[in-house]
Amino acid sequence: MNILDKILFLKQKEIFINKEFYPIKKLEKFLFFERKCISLIKKIKKTKTGIIAEFKCKSPSKGIINKNVLVEKVVKDYESAGASGISILTERYFFYGKNEDFIKSRSIVSTPLLRKDFILDEYQIIESKSMGADVILLIAEILSKKQIKNFASLAESIDLEVIIEIHKENEIDKITGNKNIIVGINNRNLRTFIVNPEHCLKLSSKISNHHIKIAESGISDNIQKIVFLQKQGFKGFLIGEHFMKTNDPGKSCKNMIEALKVIQEQ
Repeated sequence: MNILDKILFLKQKEIFINKEFYPIKKLEKFLFFERKCISLIKKIKKTKTGIIAEFKCKSPSKGIINKNVLVEKVVKDYESAGASGISILTERYFFYGKNEDFIKSRSIVSTPLLRKDFILDEYQIIESKSMGADVILLIAEILSKKQIKNFASLAESIDLEVIIEIHKENEIDKITGNKNIIVGINNRNLRTFIVNPEHCLKLSSKISNHHIKIAESGISDNIQKIVFLQKQGFKGFLIGEHFMKTNDPGKSCKNMIEALKVIQEQ
């Protein structure tokens, strides 16, 4: 059983338990469920940098990335740095994510928040809304075309935007036509967790420019590479490990955004 299969097995068990403790009718009564979502799409369109900064303490391939930082400080610093959005891992077993970290963050920042998890059930979409998410991630590798279409429609009906994440060319056909869609091209193979930073370029030209395209994984401090990807049509960049492996993720994020702005003004 590879890493992805293990994650999905445990996720199914977790969903079953959560449905018992927090049924949908209960989730719909949570305070954040009625809030107006903040558009990541609009934020990305307004900025020239498009950085989506991620809070991630651990990964299956790298182990512990950073166990000394507080989510409250990191997300506030990301917001102050000018991040277009903030991604927060909520998968608990392999990424040490917590729903509580997401809820804490929602209470203190006004930046669009992406709930990054392995969504397999409509229940998780309602759950995401109740936690204060603005955006959810739908991974084409683990969902059928019909599931993505249905999940995206449900998300749109409750004001959530969607990132459809693809890694292979045969997954492009799963991209739904819904209006609030961002296409994320993941440089990481989710079954082996091997990263190829050039991978996103292979798929970018095959995806309609009707969608906002973002690059995920393997985006380091090579500012010139980010500028190059922008010229290839990428509007956003999901970056986590590069920031989180430092003592001050917020400062690292700020330095990258400022460096990008300097280059773009030249």
